[in-house]
Amino acid sequence: MLPASTAFNHSRCLGSIKMATDDQTLEEVDVHIQENLEDDIIKEALKSGMDLRQYSRQVEKELKEVENASIQDYIQESQNIASLHNQIAACDGILERMEQMLRTFQEDLGSISHEILTLQEQSVSMNIRLKNRQAIRGELSQFVDDIVVPDVLINHILETPVVEKDFLEQLYVLDHKISFVKEQSFKEVYSCQDVRDILDKLKFKALSKIREYLLQRIYSFRKPMTNYQVTQDTMLKFKFFYQFLMTHEREVAREIRDEYVDTMSKIYFSYFKSYTTRLMKLQFEETADKDDLMGVEDTARKSIFSTKPSLKNKATTFTLGDRGNILTTDLESPILVPHTAQKNETKYTFECLFRSQQYALVDNACREYLFLTEFFMVSGTGAQDLFHAVIGKTLTMFMKHIDVYVQDCYDSIALFLCIHIIHRYQLLMHKRAVPALDKYWEALLQIFWPRFEYILQLNIQSVRDCDPQKFGSFDLRPHYITRRYAEFSAALVGINENFPSEQVTRLLGGLQGEVENFILRMAAEFPGRKEQLVFLINNYDMMLSVLLERTREDSKESESFKELLNARTHEYVEEILSPHFGGLISFVKMCENYLERGQPEHLSKEEKRVAHLVRSFNCGWKASLDDINKDIMKSFTNFKNGTNILQVALTQLIQYYHRFHKVLSHNPFKNLPIRSELINIHHLMVEVKKYKPNF
Repeated sequence: MLPASTAFNHSRCLGSIKMATDDQTLEEVDVHIQENLEDDIIKEALKSGMDLRQYSRQVEKELKEVENASIQDYIQESQNIASLHNQIAACDGILERMEQMLRTFQEDLGSISHEILTLQEQSVSMNIRLKNRQAIRGELSQFVDDIVVPDVLINHILETPVVEKDFLEQLYVLDHKISFVKEQSFKEVYSCQDVRDILDKLKFKALSKIREYLLQRIYSFRKPMTNYQVTQDTMLKFKFFYQFLMTHEREVAREIRDEYVDTMSKIYFSYFKSYTTRLMKLQFEETADKDDLMGVEDTARKSIFSTKPSLKNKATTFTLGDRGNILTTDLESPILVPHTAQKNETKYTFECLFRSQQYALVDNACREYLFLTEFFMVSGTGAQDLFHAVIGKTLTMFMKHIDVYVQDCYDSIALFLCIHIIHRYQLLMHKRAVPALDKYWEALLQIFWPRFEYILQLNIQSVRDCDPQKFGSFDLRPHYITRRYAEFSAALVGINENFPSEQVTRLLGGLQGEVENFILRMAAEFPGRKEQLVFLINNYDMMLSVLLERTREDSKESESFKELLNARTHEYVEEILSPHFGGLISFVKMCENYLERGQPEHLSKEEKRVAHLVRSFNCGWKASLDDINKDIMKSFTNFKNGTNILQVALTQLIQYYHRFHKVLSHNPFKNLPIRSELINIHHLMVEVKKYKPNF
C-alpha cells in the first residue's frame, strides 16, 4: 500500500492527465502526455509493470481514507476552531476601531499641517516686517544722531580751550555733522534747516579759536632761543585743526600757511647765515693757494723771512691722512659748536666745516619736509614747492657762499671730499624718504666739479712744465714730486672707490702720464744707465707702496706701476750682473743664439773661452755676490724693495749659470776636461741662500 502522500500525488498526476485530455486540443495532447511521462511517480509505476486502472483505484481508496481521517481531525478540533473563529472576529472588531481612530488621527494631522504652513507664512511675513522696521529704525536713529546738535558739543566748542582733548574730540564731531548736513541738503531734507544756523555759528567759533591758536604757535617761533622743533611737535598733535580749516575756510588755511612759510623762512635764513659766519671763523688761517701745486718747487713757496715753508695750521695739500674719516666715522657726527671750538682754539679744514654746515641742513630739512607733508597735507610736487618756499632763501645763501669760497680754493682734496659728502648726504636723505634737496645737491656739484677739474689741470700743467735743470743737485732717492703724486693719487683713488667717477679716472690718468714723463726726464739727468734705473725703481717703488697701502691692490694705478717697476727691475738686474758676470752672460746668449739658428758648428769658435769663464766664475763669484749685495742695499731706500731686487738678481744669476751648464753639454764642449770644475747647481743655490732671506 502506497503512503497517503504518494497516493495523493498519483491522483494529482492522473487528474492532470484527464484535465489535459478534456481541455486541450488533440495537437497538444502529445505534448502533455510527454510531459506527464516525465514525472518520477509515473516512471516508477511504469517500471513496476503495475496496471494503471488498479493503480488508480488504489489511489482513490487511499484518498478516501485520507479524507475520512481529515474529517475526524476537524471534528476533534471543532472547539478550538470555534474559539479561533471567535478570537478572529474579536480581532477584526478591534482592528476596525483602530482603523477608525487612525483615520481620524490622519484627518487631524492634515489639519495641523495646514495650520503649520499658515503659521510659517505668517512668521516669514512678520520677520520681513521686523527687518524692515529695524533697518528704518537704524537709519533713522543714525540720521537723528548725525543731525542733532547735543549740548555737550555746543559747550565744548564755545568754552573749552583748543588744547584740551575734549575740544579736539568735539571738533571731529562738528566736522562730521557739518559735512552730513551739507550732504543731506542736496537731498532736500527739511530737518537740515533746523540745525544749519547753529552749526554755522559753531563752525565760525571753532574757526576763530583755531586760527588764533595756530597764529600764536607760529608767532612763538619768532622769540629768541625758541626750540621750534618742540612747537612743531605740538602742532602735529593738532594737525586736524588745519584739516578743519582747509575743509571749511580755505582763506584762513591759506593765511596760516603763508604766515608759517614767512616766519620759518626768516628763521632758517637767520640761523644758517649766523651759523655759517661763525663756522668759517674756525677754518685754518693758512690754506692751500695757487703756489701749492704738485710741480711747484718747495723754494718757490718759502716765506721771504724764513728758510722753511710756513706749515703751521696748514691743511695737507696732497695727503689725505685722517681727513678721509669725514666720509665714514665722522659723516653723521654732531655738528660743530662754534663758540665751543673758539673757546678751545680748535681749527678745522674746509671739508669739516662744510660737513657740519650741510649736516645741519640735512637734519633740519628732513624734519621740516616731514612736518610740512604731515601738517599741511601735501605730497609730491606740492610738498617740494612748499618746502622750497620755506627753505629756498637759505639754500640760495648757501650756494652763493660756497660758490664764492670755491672760486678761490686750491685744496683739491677738500673739494673732492665735499663732492663725496654731497653724494652720501643725498643718499641719506633718500633713505629718509626726503627728495626735496635733490636739485640743491646737483647745483652744489655743478659748483664743485669745474673747480676740482681746474685745480687738477693746474697740477698736471705744473708737472708738465717742471724743468729738471732747476733742481740743481740730483739724488737717487724718490723725488718729492713723485711722493706728492703718490699721496695725492692714493687719496683720490681711495675716496673715489665707493662712488666711482670716470671724470676723476680720466684726470688721474692724465696726471699719472705727466708724472711718468717727469720721472723719465729726471732720470735722464743721471750720466749712467745704472743710476737712472736706480732712480726710476726708487720712485716707482715708493709710488706703488703708497698706492697699495691706501687703495685696493687691483687698482688701475697700482697695476700700471707694478708693470713699470718689474720692467725696470729686470733691466737693473742685467746692469748689475754685467760687470761681474758679463763674459758668462754674453757667452750663454751667443751660444744659445747659435743653437736656436741651427748652427752648432759655430760653437767650436768659443771653445777657448770656456776654461777662462769657468775658472773666473769659480774664483770670484762669492766676492761678486758680496759686492752686488752691498751695492743694492746702498742704492735703494726701501729695504724690502732692495731685498726683492737682490732676490731677482741672484735668481737671474742661477738661471744664467744653469743655462751655461746646458750649453756646455753640447758638442764640442761636453768632452772638455774643464767641465769637471763646474760648480754644482744645487751647491750654488745653497750658497745663494745666504744672500736671499726666505729664498
